[in-house]
Amino acid sequence: MSRCVACPRLVAWREQVAREKRAAYVAEEYWGRPVPGFGDPTASVLVVGLAPAAHGANRTGRMFTGDRSGDWLFRSMHTAGLASQPTSTHRDDGLRLHGAYVSAAARCAPPANKPTVEELATCQPWIERELELLAPTLRVAVCLGNIGYTALWRVLGQAGVELPRPRPKFGHGVEVTLAGGLVVLCSFHPSQQNTFTGRLTEPMLDGVFHRAVELSR
Repeated sequence: MSRCVACPRLVAWREQVAREKRAAYVAEEYWGRPVPGFGDPTASVLVVGLAPAAHGANRTGRMFTGDRSGDWLFRSMHTAGLASQPTSTHRDDGLRLHGAYVSAAARCAPPANKPTVEELATCQPWIERELELLAPTLRVAVCLGNIGYTALWRVLGQAGVELPRPRPKFGHGVEVTLAGGLVVLCSFHPSQQNTFTGRLTEPMLDGVFHRAVELSR
């Protein structure tokens, strides 16, 4: 997976960022490749994000690691008992997930954080495989943002899961229980665009993860 070169635009961007770097990280060696999901292989809670951040996971090689979104995500997961620590700074920082697995709709950092429909479709087999492996224990899927929600919905539909129609509209706190028992929870993405403006607050994000843990039991 980390050698995938299926999307030329994403390959060019991730590698350009890894070469040019941000001034604060100029001494670091960037990952500059697709970023795999990670976490507990027997997770009951799946977290689906958007894509690696150019100077976050594209630099560190681990989802939501080394950027502000990750600071928000793992602090909240820690308060809910899903993460061993509230910070995620680099691959070897000791972070462990308990009953949780973190994934994303796209695995390469996209320009302007906007993968195309075609790029998302190309990446879909990775999340399909993760869902297949987690199926025996998975109870809740937390979607961070509408793109993650749409990607998960598409995968579930193509896997034959009975889905309500029309699809419930995305919104923070939206909760959808599917026929097979999986519960889909929606949250605004912990991007700076949402956290700096107050659209997403710490209590709002904490509420989603505490609800996820409650449902996973």
